[in-house]
Amino acid sequence: MAEPMPGRRVRPAPVSRRARPSKAPLSREVIVDTGLRVLDAEGLAGLTMRRVAQELDTGAASLYVYVANRDDLMAAMLDHVLGSVAEPDDGIWRERLIAIIESTVAVMSRHEGLAFVALASAPTGANALRLIDRLRGLLADAGVDERTVDWAVELLYLHITAAAAEQSAGHAARASGTRRLGQAEPVAGRTPMTAPARRSGDGDTRASWAVRALIDGILATPAR
Repeated sequence: MAEPMPGRRVRPAPVSRRARPSKAPLSREVIVDTGLRVLDAEGLAGLTMRRVAQELDTGAASLYVYVANRDDLMAAMLDHVLGSVAEPDDGIWRERLIAIIESTVAVMSRHEGLAFVALASAPTGANALRLIDRLRGLLADAGVDERTVDWAVELLYLHITAAAAEQSAGHAARASGTRRLGQAEPVAGRTPMTAPARRSGDGDTRASWAVRALIDGILATPAR
């Protein structure tokens, strides 16, 4: 091999574009998965279209081909999460209904802000509608009439989202060292109404009671 002539720089060999690692193709599913990772790592304030695009090594404009805006992204993230709700087939209708409600609260509350998305809009995603159909079917198995089922599902879904929002706020508060939703600073001579149950560690018991009370009330109160 010939030696380079003195005083002349050797130019590096050009790198073919084919040798560079290619980017993963964008899709709605990839963007949703990335959005969840950003949300869990950086919180609701850190979830921006620009941040998700940065994580995907692309420009924010590229994302709008697949999601309309941040709200649409969060709605898609919520529906994706609802796809992981456990749906037991064993047990009587009441046991299965309680299990689905508790599982939905749990999966929704793991990701900051998603419960508030559910509170602010009607369920329209495929997984959300599948969940609603499951709730309707279990109530029908209990002999609840169709009109009462309609109202009962709305009530149960409202409870699920509110409970998930409370739990999610609690997770975020513990992570940031701030107070949990509903745990206000006690006023002199007064005790916050929700403080006794939380101080005594009865949060799970209270949540279980709330679900039982709702179901018993639905059965005892037909929508006439």
